[in-house]
Amino acid sequence: MTDITNPHDRFFKEALSRQEVARDFVAHYLPGDISALLDLDSLMVRKDSFVDKELGEHFSDLLYSVDLKQRGLVYVYLLFEHKSFVERLISFHLLRYMLRIWEQWLKQEKGKNLPAIIPIVLYHGREKWNVSLKFCDLFEAPETLKRFVPDFRYVLWDLSLYSDDKIKGAVTLKAMFLLLKHFFSEDLSERLPEILELLRDLLDRRSGLEYLETILRYVASGTDQIGKQEIDEALKMVLADKGGGIMPSLAEQWIQQGIDQGIDQGIKQGMLQDAREMVLEVVLSRFGMTPEDISRVVKSIDDRDVLRSLLRQAISCENLEAFRKILARRDVHL
Repeated sequence: MTDITNPHDRFFKEALSRQEVARDFVAHYLPGDISALLDLDSLMVRKDSFVDKELGEHFSDLLYSVDLKQRGLVYVYLLFEHKSFVERLISFHLLRYMLRIWEQWLKQEKGKNLPAIIPIVLYHGREKWNVSLKFCDLFEAPETLKRFVPDFRYVLWDLSLYSDDKIKGAVTLKAMFLLLKHFFSEDLSERLPEILELLRDLLDRRSGLEYLETILRYVASGTDQIGKQEIDEALKMVLADKGGGIMPSLAEQWIQQGIDQGIDQGIKQGMLQDAREMVLEVVLSRFGMTPEDISRVVKSIDDRDVLRSLLRQAISCENLEAFRKILARRDVHL
């Protein structure tokens, strides 16, 4: 089993790189007047990735190309925010990635006009998304200067705003989104069998089994709320009527051999991630803001003991500047 450095990123890309899942997502979650323009049968997953290395821990991305029903082509750029921190500069990052796509287009398609790009942000964090969808809102300028400010909107797909019965699409897409929506919930272990149950009718096909494996690996490596026994029980429930031979072979391959290792890595990764988030949530709660320099440094710390100490300091220190000095004394770069 390959080393899992970011289970959210891996699950996102494995799931939405599947042609049928990508097509289903674009069909259901783009605004209707936009999807009506697209020839969805022409949709292709592009392998290009435009996320900066330093932002890779916070985002993952996918790029699709799709023909217009009339003439032309459009890109759908999907950015996945897979942590619980809302990114104020998300539209700025989107613009950077869009520019890279256009630059690549100009190299390959010299002399042709630029294609439109539809930027989408898929979010499943704990906090409410409170950032403007308009790029121009990042600027402070008098109204007379606004005509010189570039502008665009992005489409926000915030899973927390949708009840379970409002999540649309084929079972593969619904299972993915339900899992992402409830991934940080305390009752994830109770919901897992219901989510896996959606895939029951697909398990006679190789693609269905592969998708089930993708989900189980994500659960095992991405959270410490569910242990091996709970995953095993959920798998038994969904495979109960699939014959005596399939359950032992799958359990041995995915749980005993593969997911055991994923759980060990996932617990370590999950605890580290939770520790970072707790520090930043205390900073936000106490001081009303989480400055980007502090957020960047805390996210870079890989020592749980250091994070535990910082949590105590965040609770007790007098002000934000005092906490910033504490970080600086620990030989971290602010």
